[in-house]
Amino acid sequence: MWCVPHPVKHDHTLVLLDTEGLGDVEKGNSQNDSWIFALAVLLSSTLVFNSMGTIDQQAMEQLHYVTELTEKIKVKSTEQASDFEDDSSEFKRFFPSFVWCVRDFNLQLQLNGKDITEDEYLKNALKLKPGLSTTIRNYNLPRECILHYFHSHKCFVFDRPASKTDLQNLDNVEESQLDPAFVKQTKKFCAHINEESPVKTLSGGYMMTGRGLGDVAISYVEAIRSGSIPSMENAVLALAKIENSRAIQEALSKYDEMMNQCLNTFPTETQEGFLNLDKEFHAEAVKVFMNLSFKDENQEYQSKLIIELGHKKAVYMKQNEEASVRKCRALLQELSAAMEKGISEGKFAVPGGYKLFTEEKKSLVIDYLNASGKGVKSLEVLQEFFKEKENVESTILMADKTLKEKEKKLAEQRSQAEAAAREKEILEKANMDLKKNLENEQESYKMHVEMLQKKMDEDREKIKEENEWLIKEKLKEQQEMLATGFKTQCQMLEDEIKQLREENSKPQSLMGEILTAILPGPLGKLVKKVLL
Repeated sequence: MWCVPHPVKHDHTLVLLDTEGLGDVEKGNSQNDSWIFALAVLLSSTLVFNSMGTIDQQAMEQLHYVTELTEKIKVKSTEQASDFEDDSSEFKRFFPSFVWCVRDFNLQLQLNGKDITEDEYLKNALKLKPGLSTTIRNYNLPRECILHYFHSHKCFVFDRPASKTDLQNLDNVEESQLDPAFVKQTKKFCAHINEESPVKTLSGGYMMTGRGLGDVAISYVEAIRSGSIPSMENAVLALAKIENSRAIQEALSKYDEMMNQCLNTFPTETQEGFLNLDKEFHAEAVKVFMNLSFKDENQEYQSKLIIELGHKKAVYMKQNEEASVRKCRALLQELSAAMEKGISEGKFAVPGGYKLFTEEKKSLVIDYLNASGKGVKSLEVLQEFFKEKENVESTILMADKTLKEKEKKLAEQRSQAEAAAREKEILEKANMDLKKNLENEQESYKMHVEMLQKKMDEDREKIKEENEWLIKEKLKEQQEMLATGFKTQCQMLEDEIKQLREENSKPQSLMGEILTAILPGPLGKLVKKVLL
């Protein structure tokens, strides 16, 4: 494997996979060659086949491995595919383009006395013969497979690169010493590979990354080593599992990164302030997930993301509350410093002391409530502070000799009423926060559904485009078969084209079906009701 920055396509890598030569008599193991050929087909976006001299029957027989691909590769997963089911009609969708390079070409590019192009030379070599004899079937089989499995066919012919003497020391020969015709042909070949070779894609238009290529290579090789037939769908599902798990982690990291940047601004003034942050960061995290995920069957991984983001939200919400508690306690400590000093020095343990205490308490509350930046736990911390002072206040009240018993009872009732009013306010605020939190979750779930619907629409369009492309390829193949009188193959292609058109006309999933797939339990029903 040789990986280089792509010379034409920015931010792409050109991966060159070089296999050992096929048909080595010293190995004495044709199965090894078959698997190497199958693996090269599975991993590449352009398959380059080398032969020497000319494209003749002998060269075609060296390519007999193409006729074994139905035994070596399956499109569908092993659970879905029958042992007797032939899914080779789908090969053209997944297989690479086919480039035949003829080295040391020693013929004139002519047909019936007329000059022809390299591609016309290959097209003529792949032409089928009519007839049903065993000899003709054997002649046609590799040609049919090349035409039926690979979506485009290109040919390049090369003169000898140098003289016989220089060939023996080719590694040390300078480019200037190479045959000019060979250099020109090589540059033409390289330009085609650089400009025309497509990005390796999987079903649904998923563009392969370097990490993804490594993962599917492992998947295919492990299947071969275990004695089973590599399935393209199994490899895609295995890759989807890896990539979707990574998509979750990347999305959660994005949420963490954005929340951590806000920790120094905690506490938020209100619960709504925190929920607005969560809503914004949640949306960014979902965008990351949607960009990285693919083939998330039944929205399994998106459901996991929803749950994990809920856990993250709870953790940061608690941190926001804890920051509020610390801020409020520090503020109360500062505001009550004079009161605490007065208590310790007996300032309120005198006639009229209770009135003095309540005035300072009232002043403290006013200053506390007017202070900004206290956060979401300001009422709870204030209530906790006064609960801690209940015994002190009661002692001051009882010790104040200027007050009659009836006045003391009224004062005690007033204090209890104030505490009850604060408790009621805390409860009302908690209920309001709970309602806002539920609304926040509903908006987040709705956003999940909308993004999912958009992604499903995009994926659906990719599949439709892929199907339309495949229909055009099969129509071209059908015309070739029709021109050479192969009616049976024409009918088979007609059936395949009909099936592709039916697939493109199927209705899309409804929003309600998506909701029940990704939203947990009653929340799904609730949000579904809101959306519908």
